[in-house]
Amino acid sequence: MNLIKKMVYSAAMAAVLVSCTDKAADKDFKYLLDEFADLKIMKYRVPGWEDLTLQQKEYVYHLAEAAKYGRDIIWMQNCRYNLEIRKVLENILNNYQGDRTSEDFRNFEVYAKRVFFSNGIHHHYAEDKFFPECSQDYFRSLMEAVGDSARCEELLPVIYDPQIYPQRKSTDKSGDIVAESAVNFYEGVTKAEVEKFYAEMVDPSDPTPISYGLNSKVVKGKDGVVREEVYKVGGLYGPALEKIVAELEKAAEVAENITQKEYIAFLVDYYRTGDLKLWDAYNIKWVNDTLGTVDFVNGFVEDYNDPLGRKATWEGLVNFKDMEASRRTELISQNAQWFEDNSPVDSRFKKKEVKGVSAKVINVATLAGDCYPSSPIGINLPNADWIRREHGSKSVTIANLTAAYSKAAQESPNSILGEFAWSEEEIAATKKYGDITGDLHTDLHECLGHGSGQLLPGTSPNALGEYSSTLEETRADLFGLYYLADPKLVELGILPDMEAYKSEYAGYIRNGIFTQFTRVDLGKKNTEAHMQNRKLIADWCYEKGLADNVIEKKVRDGKTYFVVNDFEALRGLFGELLAEVQRIKSEGDFEAGKALVETYAVNIDPQLHKEVKERYAALNLKPYGGFVNPDIVPVEKDGKVVDYEIRYNDDYLGQMLEYGKKYSTL
Repeated sequence: MNLIKKMVYSAAMAAVLVSCTDKAADKDFKYLLDEFADLKIMKYRVPGWEDLTLQQKEYVYHLAEAAKYGRDIIWMQNCRYNLEIRKVLENILNNYQGDRTSEDFRNFEVYAKRVFFSNGIHHHYAEDKFFPECSQDYFRSLMEAVGDSARCEELLPVIYDPQIYPQRKSTDKSGDIVAESAVNFYEGVTKAEVEKFYAEMVDPSDPTPISYGLNSKVVKGKDGVVREEVYKVGGLYGPALEKIVAELEKAAEVAENITQKEYIAFLVDYYRTGDLKLWDAYNIKWVNDTLGTVDFVNGFVEDYNDPLGRKATWEGLVNFKDMEASRRTELISQNAQWFEDNSPVDSRFKKKEVKGVSAKVINVATLAGDCYPSSPIGINLPNADWIRREHGSKSVTIANLTAAYSKAAQESPNSILGEFAWSEEEIAATKKYGDITGDLHTDLHECLGHGSGQLLPGTSPNALGEYSSTLEETRADLFGLYYLADPKLVELGILPDMEAYKSEYAGYIRNGIFTQFTRVDLGKKNTEAHMQNRKLIADWCYEKGLADNVIEKKVRDGKTYFVVNDFEALRGLFGELLAEVQRIKSEGDFEAGKALVETYAVNIDPQLHKEVKERYAALNLKPYGGFVNPDIVPVEKDGKVVDYEIRYNDDYLGQMLEYGKKYSTL
């Protein structure tokens, strides 16, 4: 929520005004805090905090505490040994009295920071296990020095042996992706056993299907019986959920309205019982709360980490509305039916009546769980297709995080754009329009893309199995890309002119087909759902447009570039692929979805991969970013809380160790 009082009539003008306001506020604010391995750590500002009432600040404070108490859960979900390893790292960092200036200790510290960033021993994005650059003997000596010698034989092989838990989520479709994944959603079961277990629960004719398995672990006991261990108070992760519930109940006491109190009550009951019907009731009530300034995500939400795309990781995010910036997303959501009606997909797959699409721009106050330290910059929830169909969805673009990325990039002397863009004209267009179109693509992706279309009667929401996450992100991205070039956006005053979209098209193709693979180790496949989605779109369009030279591969001075020659034709290709991906989802066509992903999304050209890694390395940039949270601190006077202050934290490792002491429950 910025301090601009003047009415603005276009997103472009709003961006200029916000930029001026931010420049004054950012004069002495350093965004970039630390860099190591392939990571950079940033701070984010919380603009508009002083505009909140004391009640709203207290509401945010308790929601933030509830979010942070879920931290241990995501660590346990990512791998069964993660939490034990984290506690060993914390013990060494807090208590080791030896030489902390040696190269070995510095290498250990970098490993620890990487583990904290990833909420475990596997890369947060690539999902492969990473390793300390200090020797196993040295690591053992550190553990022995702080009294953890009893854990050495069990934990050191998990940390150092490349054959033990090599991937958080297995990408080897020829093997058993359940048994071969490190994620702690399954124990002693095979993929076939899990699929059989849930097939017996699901009624494909149910128009309001329960998301079976979302909040549980599947295990096979010594008796050979497959059963669920449900996440709930008194069950799996019970101590953490008790703390979360206690803070949610405090938050409910100071909520802004009765609707918030009601859906928090549903959420609390769900955590106490594990009953997924209560989770659905919470989401329905939550999605209909469009009046409150403060909002939050708290729960087992996204299923990206599950090899079968069924089980959800725990995440938390607390935010409040940026009133001025939300004018753009409100315009989009008000026209949701027009976008649905004019989509290039088959009419059978379109919603006849788009319900409850609400969209806003937010500023986060706290990130937690699977949103911390690395966070999305846009969110669309709830995920249940039938709730979207009957009750709508909430979409958000996170303004203060996108601003932090932009500001941190400006603090770096080098630029990925300058290295990989073909021409000065392309660079100039990106500088002129890139922030506007980037935010707008996120808005369209989240506000409309995820909520568009419908399943045909009888199609299971889980029909696309392990390919569902990639195809869903592909669908939402294509929806946004297709409409970025529509004159409707200029008519609404959201885009300044019909040249603006071209910078996003050029950047999307450049990234999807080439530059994003700076993030992947040489010789590895492309495994993360969002990266797969971008590669699928870019490679498919490149191949289909070859005859007409829509996208051209150019080489200059031994360097490769990908250049869009025909933007109108590229939009046509985006529309064609969107129609096919929507058909695949609506009909549950597993084989067609599999073919798209396996053909275009997985395998990286080794020569291009080598080139992009070398060129990027010379820039000395970090491809991944994450954040430290600001501290929300109660201010007391005469024994009474009279305010809550935002205090910015400059110490990444310090925050991780503090959270380990304060919020560890398991």
